[in-house]
Parts: sequence; structure tokens; C-alpha cells
Amino acid sequence: MNADQLPDVPDSEIQRLQAEISDLRSELQGITDRTAAFEAILASSLENDIIEEQELTLLYKRQKKAKKDQRNEQKKRGKNYRPPVDTLPVIIKSPPPRNIGEQQEKKRLYREAMLFVHPDKFSMQPDKLDLATEITGRLIEIYRSGDLETLQAYHAHIFNGNTLLAPLARPEGTKGSGIDYLRLEWKRLRKELEFAKNKHTYKVLTTYEDPMLFLEELRSYYKDRILKLKKRTRVTGGRR
Repeated sequence: MNADQLPDVPDSEIQRLQAEISDLRSELQGITDRTAAFEAILASSLENDIIEEQELTLLYKRQKKAKKDQRNEQKKRGKNYRPPVDTLPVIIKSPPPRNIGEQQEKKRLYREAMLFVHPDKFSMQPDKLDLATEITGRLIEIYRSGDLETLQAYHAHIFNGNTLLAPLARPEGTKGSGIDYLRLEWKRLRKELEFAKNKHTYKVLTTYEDPMLFLEELRSYYKDRILKLKKRTRVTGGRR
């Protein structure tokens, strides 16, 4: 990494952020995997209840619609019925046109970075191929999100050599030291981690002495829900 590439950012700060981001990703992946596995067990155990609840909910909505349609037809046959007065058509405003200059800048940044990090360029370098694939995936994700600020930061991050795929030359017009992306990524991962930790099923895993007791809570919920739906739809029998 050349000194003139990062005039105001010490290597130690970049390394610290990279290490913290790596830790955040590992923690987030661990929580996500653990939660998904637990949710899969719950879904498998409650499969019949979930299906029956969904079927009854759909039947209830259909019956409500049918009753509403029937009431409307009865009103139309009444002697005091008056058809509704035609109202003016609702004018839907077209969304404001996108900033053409911004779109062009995003395309330029994306293509410039993609030309450099595309995995095909590293097909003969196995040690860099996986890294290039990972970087490309993140680049596509940022581009599709439409976030110009993050794309600019990631572009600078790549061309300042922070991805370990050191560029031959820094493109003209590259803004920033590259550390902006690391800071944005750190904030994004912190938010995702907070969301993952606040998910109810994860809280069950971390606060219940026996998380499988939650399964019995769900069984009670579905039993009550199905019973109410059967009464509302006048379904006296069941599959079970």
C-alpha cells in the first residue's frame, strides 16, 4: 500500500476496522445459522398446524368476501338503492425522474471496479480467485441497492488496495481514501447484528433455559387460532 494513497489514514486504523468487520461477520453468521436451525426445527414440528391455519385463514377471507358481495347484491335489489355517483378518476403522480447524472456515475464506478476485480482476471491465481469472487458479489450487491455513497466508498476501497487486490494504477477521479467504505460496512454490520439479536427466536434461544419449551407455546397458539377460525368458518370437523 503506497503512502500517497492514504495520506490521512494510518494503516493501523484500516487494520483495526478490517479486523472488527471480520469479527462482526463471523458473529452475525453464527447467530444467523443458529437461529435458522432452530426455526427449521419449529417449522418441521408445527408443519400440520401451520398448513391448517393457513387453509382456514384463506377460507375465512373467502367467506367474508362472499358475504360482502351478497350484501351488496341485496342492496342493489332494494327499492331505495341509489347507484354511487361517479367520482373523478384518481390521478397517480408519476415518480420523479431519476437523476441521470447519478445513474451514469453509478454505472461508471461499477464497470470500472468490475473490470478490475472480476474473477476471470484471477483464474490463474487460486490464492486470489475466492477473494475476487467475494469482492465482485459485494460490488453487485451495492450497485443493485442504488446507494451511490456506498458505491463510491467501495470503489475507493478497491482502488486504494484495501482488498489485497492491489490495482496497477488508481483511476482518475477516485475519491476518498477507501476507509469510508470500511466505516460504512462496520455500521451496516452492527445494525444487522442488532437486528439478528433482537429476533424473537434468537431471544428464545438465549433466554429460555429449555428453548424447546417455546414449541409448546407455539402449539398452544396454533391450537387456539385454529379453533377460532373453525368457529368463524363454521368448520366443525378437521383433518386431525
